[in-house]
Parts: sequence; C-alpha cells; structure tokens
Amino acid sequence: MKTLYDVQQLLKKYNIYVYVGKRLWDIELMAIELDHLYEAAVVEHDTYLRAKMVLENEHRIEERHENQSGGK
Repeated sequence: MKTLYDVQQLLKKYNIYVYVGKRLWDIELMAIELDHLYEAAVVEHDTYLRAKMVLENEHRIEERHENQSGGK
C-alpha cells in the first residue's frame, strides 16, 4: 500500500466510499473509517499501519498545499 488510491481501494472492499468534497476532509474521514475497521478486527495490523502511514503523509502534503495557496 503506497498511495491514497490504494487506501481508497481497501475501504471500497468494505463498501466504504468517502467523498466530502475537500481532499483534506476526505483523508481525515478515511483515517476514521480505517480506525473503525481496525478496532472491529476486520483489517490486519500490518495493513492498518501501512494505510495509516499513507494517510498521514497525504494529510501533511495537503496541509502544506493549503497553507501555500491560502486555504482555498
């Protein structure tokens, strides 16, 4: 698991589709949904950690992008 798309595909396996309309919020909601899957013992530990790392990295990138563009 290396990209946000990979995380989306993982969530899609469990019929979880996330689209709030703002990329940063989408990433945050995906992280919450992933946490719920892990807490329910649906997702393995390694998969969970890899997906969380991808989401954290994407979140940092998106925050940096928003700060540079003025938060539009």
